[in-house]
Amino acid sequence: MHAIATRADTATELAGWLRLQHLPGVGPVAARALLARFGLPPDIFAAPFEALREVVPASVARAIVQPPKPVANSQLELTLQWLQRPGNAVLTLADAAYPPLLLEIADPPLLLYVRGRAELLSRPGVAIIGSRNASAQGMQNAAAFAQALSAAGLTIISGLALGIDTHAHEGGLRDAGGTVAVIGTGADLVYPRRNLDLAQRIAEQGCIVSEYALGLPAMPGNFPRRNRLISGLARGVLVIEAAAQSGSLITARLAGEQGRDVYALPGSIHSTLAKGCHALIKQGAKLVESADDVLQELQWLGSVPSVQAAVEDEPPLLAALGHDPHDADTLAARSGLAMGALMGELLALELAGLVERLPGGLFQRCK
Repeated sequence: MHAIATRADTATELAGWLRLQHLPGVGPVAARALLARFGLPPDIFAAPFEALREVVPASVARAIVQPPKPVANSQLELTLQWLQRPGNAVLTLADAAYPPLLLEIADPPLLLYVRGRAELLSRPGVAIIGSRNASAQGMQNAAAFAQALSAAGLTIISGLALGIDTHAHEGGLRDAGGTVAVIGTGADLVYPRRNLDLAQRIAEQGCIVSEYALGLPAMPGNFPRRNRLISGLARGVLVIEAAAQSGSLITARLAGEQGRDVYALPGSIHSTLAKGCHALIKQGAKLVESADDVLQELQWLGSVPSVQAAVEDEPPLLAALGHDPHDADTLAARSGLAMGALMGELLALELAGLVERLPGGLFQRCK
């Protein structure tokens, strides 16, 4: 973890990193090139203009030799105050505690702002991602897979979004592996606000991490960019549900580019939320039906209980429904029930959490 000896030492060390982070025209790739050539940030800012021009464009070199901008100074004070709170830390690219898997990606962040158990960032983990507008079955699958993999000792990594992400974090928190939330705002903010309670529990029991400066609000471009960290921190990425144009497919593509395994859970051919997973499988993602499938692909020792609970005394209507969505007319024909009786049984199953009502008058089993 980032060493803090005294306030002066912290200010001196952080000032250079924050100044480098906020230089216009300097992203992670350019910053890494500067660090490789000149050393730590104080060495970069002490370098002559002509030497800097050999690494970065003249406009960037001019910005480097200028005095620090007010934004860097204000960020320094804000960060120092934030570091006074228990559980908060900043990891720099030169820190021994920086996650080793992130060092393998093309553009690792200069700084990681961490709330909670920073050691989870360096432990073996699996990313579980999927649709924000997930089905009830998809959310149950996310929680069940996450809990099973967490029980096997793997950290569950996701993005704190609604839907699949939320339930993946919940499942990860239920066992030993824990969970890491990679967020697209400053680490002092929570988005979406509906996950405020979850974020607090993750900060206490797991880990929240962001590459973005403190105070930065949710912006559309932040989230696709942070996806490279979700996949970069993981040994493999499991997609639970994803539509054909889902942002989860961006993370899966990044995972492939980073040399990570990609797994996908198949679904009904009638479900729009299965289209993305099926496309991934066609492109070479590993089809998985259980947490054990993931563990075997990772060559992770041991096994976990099946995420599918045994069904005892299954209601006949559930058997008639099967595992694909169907409309009421089809179910009436399959079950032999009159429409009034059928709708009554469907309502009872829905209230029991066994059946989900889908758009278009379709019904699908949840278990």
